[in-house]
Amino acid sequence: MAAKKADVKDVKLVKVRKRRKVPATADPGAAPRGGRKVPDAAEPGAAEPRGSGKRALVIVESPTKAKTIGKYLGSGYTVKATVGHVRDLPQRKLGVDVDNGFTPEYVPIKEKAKTLAEIKKAAKASSRVLIATDPDREGEAIAWHVAESLGNGSKVSRVLFHEITKDAVTQALANPLDIDQKKVDAQQARRVLDRLVGYKTSPLLWKSIKTGLSAGRVQTVALRLICEREEEIRKFVPQEYWTIEADLEKDGQGFQARLHKLDGHKPEIKDEASARSIVADVLKLPFKVTSVEKGERRRPAPPPFRTSTLQQEAAKQLGYSAAVTMRLAQQLYEGIEMGAEGPVGLITYMRTDSIRVADSAVAQARDFIAREFDKGYLPATPNVHKTGKGQSKVQDAHEAIRPTDVLRRPDDVKQHLDAKQFKLYQLIWRRFVASQMNPAVFETTKVDFDLGRFMFRATGSRVLFDGYHKLYHEAHEPEEGKTLEDLPPIPPLAEGDVVTVKQITPNQHFTEPPPRFSEASLVKELERLGIGRPSTYAAIISTLKNRWYATAKDRRFQPTPQGEIVWQVLKRCFPDVFEVGFTAQMETELDKVEEGDLAWQRVLEDFWGPFSQALAAVDIDRLIHDVHDLSGLPKEKCPNCGGPLIVKSGRFGPYIACAKYPECRFSRPLAKNKVPDRPSDQKCQECGAPMVIKTGRYGEFLACTRYPKCKHTRPVPLGVKCPKCGVGDLAERRTRKGRNFFGCLRYPDCDYSTWNRPVPVACPSCGFLGMEEKQTKAAGATRKCLKCGHEITLEEVTPAEPVAT
Repeated sequence: MAAKKADVKDVKLVKVRKRRKVPATADPGAAPRGGRKVPDAAEPGAAEPRGSGKRALVIVESPTKAKTIGKYLGSGYTVKATVGHVRDLPQRKLGVDVDNGFTPEYVPIKEKAKTLAEIKKAAKASSRVLIATDPDREGEAIAWHVAESLGNGSKVSRVLFHEITKDAVTQALANPLDIDQKKVDAQQARRVLDRLVGYKTSPLLWKSIKTGLSAGRVQTVALRLICEREEEIRKFVPQEYWTIEADLEKDGQGFQARLHKLDGHKPEIKDEASARSIVADVLKLPFKVTSVEKGERRRPAPPPFRTSTLQQEAAKQLGYSAAVTMRLAQQLYEGIEMGAEGPVGLITYMRTDSIRVADSAVAQARDFIAREFDKGYLPATPNVHKTGKGQSKVQDAHEAIRPTDVLRRPDDVKQHLDAKQFKLYQLIWRRFVASQMNPAVFETTKVDFDLGRFMFRATGSRVLFDGYHKLYHEAHEPEEGKTLEDLPPIPPLAEGDVVTVKQITPNQHFTEPPPRFSEASLVKELERLGIGRPSTYAAIISTLKNRWYATAKDRRFQPTPQGEIVWQVLKRCFPDVFEVGFTAQMETELDKVEEGDLAWQRVLEDFWGPFSQALAAVDIDRLIHDVHDLSGLPKEKCPNCGGPLIVKSGRFGPYIACAKYPECRFSRPLAKNKVPDRPSDQKCQECGAPMVIKTGRYGEFLACTRYPKCKHTRPVPLGVKCPKCGVGDLAERRTRKGRNFFGCLRYPDCDYSTWNRPVPVACPSCGFLGMEEKQTKAAGATRKCLKCGHEITLEEVTPAEPVAT
C-alpha cells in the first residue's frame, strides 16, 4: 500500500515538472499579453495542435448559445455556459468599502457554485480558455469575473460573437482579444452606484412605509415619469371647443373640408351657440375653390432596428412587452434548431444603439431586392442612415439588429419557430430589407374654399409609389397624430370649381390630458431623456411591475398607491439624486468611463458626496408625517389609558402607539384603511362555524368567525385539487425560514408541494384543473400541468402580489 502511494506521488511530481518546462506564452493556442496573435487552432472544427493533448475551453453565457457554437467547433473544443453572472456583491451587506476607493467585495453567487466548479475543472484540463460572453458591458464584466475566478490569465483570452454563424465564430476565434478593462470599469461603477442607492435608501422606505420595499437608481426615475404623468392627468381640466366640418362632393366622389380660419385667424369656438351660428351663415354661401396646391412628399426607408426601436415597434405592432421582445430576440440570436441543419443564430446581437450595418449584409440585401422586386425599388446607391441627434454611441461597436442571412426568409424558417419567434423574426427581417429600398412617394393636395369671413380647407394624399411600404409599414399610436397614409384622396379639383355641399356639421370636443405611457412611449421617453440604456429598458419596466410600483392597465402604465407613496418619500429625501437631468448626466459619465476619459472611482466620489449629505439629513419622524395624513392624530387619545398617541417606526414600518409605553402597550397600524373581511364558503374544522377571509401581514387567510373563542385559521384554498391525493386543496404556505410555497392542506397525510403558484386553469392536454405558473429568463412566462406535465408559453405573467427585491 505504501508503495502504491509513493507511485502516485512520483507521478504528480513528474506532472508538475513537465508543466514548469513549458513557458506560459509557449501555448500555441494562447495570445501573448497585449498581442492579438492568430492561434494555430483557430479554424472551428480543427483540433488543438498535435502534442498538446488538451482541448480549448470556450465559455459563453447561455446553454442555448453553447449548443449552437458547439455545432461549429470540432473535437478540440469544450463549450461551457455560465448562465449569467458567477460573482456579485454580497446579498446581506453593503459590500463596498466607501472609505477605500469604493472597493467592491465580490463573492461567488451561491446558486452558481456548481457551475463555477465545473468551469474551473474544465479550465484546468484545457490548453487555453476563450471567454465568449455577450459583447456588451455586462458580458465584459462576466468575462472579467470568470477570468478572475480562474486565475492564470496567460491562457485566458476574450472573443466576441456579434452573430452566431460559422463565419462569425471562425473570425472571432481567429482574433482573440484582451478583456476590455474600460468596459468592466463602466459596469463596475454602475453596479456599485446601484448598490449604494438601493442599500442606503431602502431602509428609509421600510421605516416610513413598510418593510420589504426597495429603491433603484434608474427605476425610481422611470417611476417618477409615470407618477408625474398621473399627476398631470389628475390636475387636468378639460376645455370645451367646437370644430365645423363640411361634407362635400364633386363628380360623385365625397370628401371633407374643415373650417380653417375665421375672420383671418385660427377659429376658437367655445360653445354650441357660436358653432351653430357659424353653420347657419356658411349654409348660405356657395363652396367655390379658390386655390389648389399640390406637392410631393417622400418618406425615406427607416434604418434597421436598434434595441429601443425594436422594443417600440414590437410593442406597437405585436403587443409584446419589452421583456418578451428581448427574451425572444435572445433566442433568435443564440440559435434556433433548424432540423437537419442544427441550431442556427438567425439575428445579430440584440443589445445595440447602432444603426450601422456591415457592407456584406447591405450587399446581400440589395441583391435580394434586385431579384425579388421591380428595379424601381432598389436605390442606385446603398441607403446610408444617419444616427439620430443626441443618440447614445455606447454600443456603436455592434451592428444594428438584422438577420444573419437575408436569404432565410421568414416563411422559410416558420416551421422551426413558435408563433412569437416567427412574428419577431419577420418584423426584424422586413425592417432590415426595407431599410435598403427606395422611399415611398405621396402626392399631397391642399384645397381652400375662401368664403369671405370663413375659409375652409381640405387636405388629402395618394400614393404615387409605395417604395419600402411594399414590404414594411411603421406602426403609430393615437397620440402620435395622423400620417400621410391616414389622409383620404381628394377628387380632381381646379380653381373656380363649385362643389356640392352635402351637410355642414358642428362637432363638440374637449381637450384631453396627456396620455399615460405605453411600453413603446415609455421606452421612447427614457431614450429621449438619456435615462438608462436601451439594453436596460426591459429590466427597468419589469422591475416596476414586479415591485408593484406600477401596473399596465389596458397596456398603459399607472402608478399603484404603493408606487406613488414610494416616489413621495424618495422625492422628499433625495430631490437631486432622482432628478431626470442628474440621472442622465450619470449615464454620460459612465459612457466616459467606458471610453477611458474618466476614472470610475471619480464618478462614485462625485455622486457619494451630495448623496451621503442628503442621507444624513433625513428626519424619519418628519418624513412619516410628510407622507402620511396625521393631521387628526393630536386630537386622538389612547383608548386604553387616555394618554396621547404618537407615531413610531418599527420593524414592519411606522405605527401609532401610546406615548406612555411601557406602562401602556397600546398600538395600531398607521394605515386606517384596513382591508375588510370577506365571506367564504368554508367551515371551521374545529367548531363548524363559518369562516371569513382576512388580510394579514403575509396576505390573505381563513379565520373562524367565533374568534377569540375559536382561534382556528388556515390558508385560503387556491381552487386547485392536489394532483397527488386528489382530495385535499392546494394553498399557499410558508416555510420556517419565511419562504412561500404551495402545498396540500391534508399535510402530513399528503406531502405534495411545489414552489410555483398553481392556478385553476384546465390543462389543454389532459383536462386537469390545475397548472403551475413560473417565469424564467430562458423560457419566459409558462404554465405547466400539475398532473401530466404539459407546458404552454404565455405572453407574460403579471405577479399577483408585490415582489420584494
